[in-house]
Amino acid sequence: MSEVSIRDLRNHGGDVVDRAAKGERLTITRSGKPVAELRPLSREPIPLDVILARRRRLPAIDPDQLRRDLDQVLDPVL
Repeated sequence: MSEVSIRDLRNHGGDVVDRAAKGERLTITRSGKPVAELRPLSREPIPLDVILARRRRLPAIDPDQLRRDLDQVLDPVL
């Protein structure tokens, strides 16, 4: 967990909140001592019907072609 001083929070508040919004947990310190924690809020779960609708819109994948493409980029022994 990263630490952020109150001074940095005051001077760069937007950046600090952006870090938390991206998933980082931050400990706020005063005089080097932890006093608070800033963390992202839990997100609402995505309903199953939305997940299924998104899945239906994905393009079809040819597994054999995917393997060939991966073998061109990665070591085929993997």
